[in-house]
Amino acid sequence: MTYWDPIPAVRAAEAGPLPAPDGGTWVPDPEHAVFWNPRPDRWSERDWRNVPGPFYGAGTDTCWMGRLIAPDNVLYDDDWGAEFVYRQPRNPEETLAVLGAAAQDPMVGYARDGDGHWTPELVRGWWGDRARVREWAAALDRKWSVSSRSGEREAAGGARAYVAHIDGDLAGYLRGYLFWLEEHRPARPGGALPVL
Repeated sequence: MTYWDPIPAVRAAEAGPLPAPDGGTWVPDPEHAVFWNPRPDRWSERDWRNVPGPFYGAGTDTCWMGRLIAPDNVLYDDDWGAEFVYRQPRNPEETLAVLGAAAQDPMVGYARDGDGHWTPELVRGWWGDRARVREWAAALDRKWSVSSRSGEREAAGGARAYVAHIDGDLAGYLRGYLFWLEEHRPARPGGALPVL
C-alpha cells in the first residue's frame, strides 16, 4: 500500500471553507484553527486510541461533533466522549472532513504534527498493542449498538469500522507510513515496505 500524505491537502484548505456539522460549509477563524496554530503540548496528551499518522486528538471536547463531519475518521471514547482519529485521511475529501471536525473543537484538542513525533519504534509498539485497541472498540460496539441514545448507536458503527480497519487494511497503511517516516517520501508502487 502506498502512503498518501494528507498535509498538502491541509495547506490547500487553509483558506476554507470547511465542512460544517449541518452539512454546509464555513470558514474558520485562523486564530483558533489548531491546524494552523497547534498547541505544542498536544502530543503528550494524545489519546492512546489514535491510529499512528499525522492527525490525532488530545483532550478534545465532548460535544460529539466530529462524527457529524468525519464519520470515516473520527470516533469518541466511552469515558468522556472525547474525540480521536481512528483512521487517517485517505484522500482530500477525508482530510477536509477531519479539518472540519477539528475546527469545531473549542478545546483545540486536535493536532496534525504526528509526523514529527511518531517513530518507527513507536508505530511498531502501537501495532504490537493493537489487541488492546481492538478489544476496546469491539466492546464499545457491543455496548453502544443497543443503546437507547441514537448518537451512541451511530458511533457504534464507527467502532465496528475501527475493528474492520484493524483487521483489514491498517497493517498495509502502517507499513506505508513506516516507509514515509524513514524515507520522507511515499514508496513506489510495488516497492518493498518495512515490516511491522
